[in-house]
Amino acid sequence: MNVEELREYCLSKEFTTESTPFDEVTLVYKVHGKMFALISIEGDNRISIKTDPDDGIALREHYDFILPAYHFNKTHWISVDFKICKTDLLITLINKSYALVFNKLPLKVRKGTL
Repeated sequence: MNVEELREYCLSKEFTTESTPFDEVTLVYKVHGKMFALISIEGDNRISIKTDPDDGIALREHYDFILPAYHFNKTHWISVDFKICKTDLLITLINKSYALVFNKLPLKVRKGTL
């Protein structure tokens, strides 16, 4: 996948917004104000996504293109080289990241009543 495809996929997730709170080259994706993905449009072809701690350890041990996410809690975030990672795995990881964040939101928010 490339940056534009990643951007489109992240934005296709329900209640997702895109912003650039850190600088003009770092895209941040949030569901109801909570971050689930971060992509730099310049540089190293990496997407940072939230992960279950046990999954994060297993993924980093199994794939050399998955690392602890720079500037994030290394237990809960991974950084994936999206030029190397197969699309189906990348989509699965983004979906899991979104679900981890979405499922921790208050029930009223998840049901869209707020």
